[in-house]
Amino acid sequence: MKSMNLSYRVLFLVLTVMLGVPFSSAQKASMVYTTSDERWVVRKKILKTSEQKMDITVNTTQALQPIDGIGGAFNELGWTAVSVLPKKEADQVFDALFAESGCNFSMCRTPIGASDYALSYYSLNDVPEDFVMRDFNIDRDRFILIPYIKEAFKRDPNFKLWGSPWTPPAWMKVNEHYTLRAGDMGGRTGGNEMDPGKTIRISSTAFKMQKRYLEAYALYFSKYVKAYEEAGTPVFMIMPQNEILYAPNWPACTWHTEDMTYFIGEFLGPQFKEDGLETEIWLGTINSPDPRYVKYALDDKNAKKYIKGVGYQWNGERSLPEVYQNYPNIKFMQTENKCGEHENDWSSLKRSWKSMVHYFNHGAGSYMYWNMILDETGKSAWGWPQNSMIVIDSQSKQVTYTDEFYLFKHLSHFVQPGDRFLKSEGENQLAFGLKDGRTIVMVYNPEEHEKNVNIAIDSFKVKADLKPKSINTIVISK
Repeated sequence: MKSMNLSYRVLFLVLTVMLGVPFSSAQKASMVYTTSDERWVVRKKILKTSEQKMDITVNTTQALQPIDGIGGAFNELGWTAVSVLPKKEADQVFDALFAESGCNFSMCRTPIGASDYALSYYSLNDVPEDFVMRDFNIDRDRFILIPYIKEAFKRDPNFKLWGSPWTPPAWMKVNEHYTLRAGDMGGRTGGNEMDPGKTIRISSTAFKMQKRYLEAYALYFSKYVKAYEEAGTPVFMIMPQNEILYAPNWPACTWHTEDMTYFIGEFLGPQFKEDGLETEIWLGTINSPDPRYVKYALDDKNAKKYIKGVGYQWNGERSLPEVYQNYPNIKFMQTENKCGEHENDWSSLKRSWKSMVHYFNHGAGSYMYWNMILDETGKSAWGWPQNSMIVIDSQSKQVTYTDEFYLFKHLSHFVQPGDRFLKSEGENQLAFGLKDGRTIVMVYNPEEHEKNVNIAIDSFKVKADLKPKSINTIVISK
């Protein structure tokens, strides 16, 4: 019995160190840090400070927006990359993303049909003029995306999934093609063979704005939600269009704000209501820096009844502050962090950290990475090599966890749905109040030298010694 009690005590100590929790009643603070050379290093103790001047102050009574979830995106090329691994090694990758001991992701995005990281063009109904959706199906997803998504639900039954299309079925679009621009783009090879005469610019709505197409597309979304529910991967929310004002050479569709607002208020919202769906409708994903795009929809008497939140990415971040100030009852999300050019280095972490600070300080309650897993090339089917949290070499089977993986782990390992963003003063920090009474402070040190930072959480004061060029999470117990 004595040896058994000792074993439990050892297990408790191991778990508390892994979770960054102080393991003695006298110890009030602990810290985990990451640099480009040292990953996820736990410091068991942080010294109290007698300094009067604080670099960072946190008031735990000033709780701001609740956190809805942190995560990334499922894509076909991610599943292809991880599929080269034996089951044991693949499970370790999924644990690193979705298990409580890893990033502990609580919410992720999935494309509805083809994204730029699909294996090829497709939608969930490619039969022209099938307005009643007789041939709608998710058969392709059952073999690729859904097994990937189920790895998250397996580790967390409360995991939340949301979806957005890059394009409607091609037959619903004015140019009757999956994309909007012909050939290569931005000096990258791997474009498409679309007739240049079918090109559509962002000055036009690419969807056929006829009643029968609008009704069919609303039904398309409803059938998607029902089919994913039946497959065991329920969708809690959809956004009707990815990057609503962008015309690239991969799957896409532009919508003027008047047209998207009309679709949501007169067709999509009523269809979900008629079918008794509890799945939320959000406006997004917004990539326009002009706040008028969102304001028009949120002020529309019909659409605003159905819109529960707004998702932003890329240049959309510039319009978020104004919309956040004017619509305090709407939820906000960062839907796709900037994907880079396959650097997968500390500069990527620095860029993503800056984005995190901007979004949380302007009302975002959820934050999404883009490709969680890619192979060693990082290339999309249209030739753009991008960053990922995890790189899997298709030949050697080597698994590499990038700097951005650890940035997200420093956040999502601790911060879960129902926690609250806290108001804080200082530089390069984010603070959160956890449901269990703990407070965490994330601090970035961009300097090339070690930096001492004095932090006050209410009346409790600590001094954190930050490694050069490091991301740090400080955990304060009750």
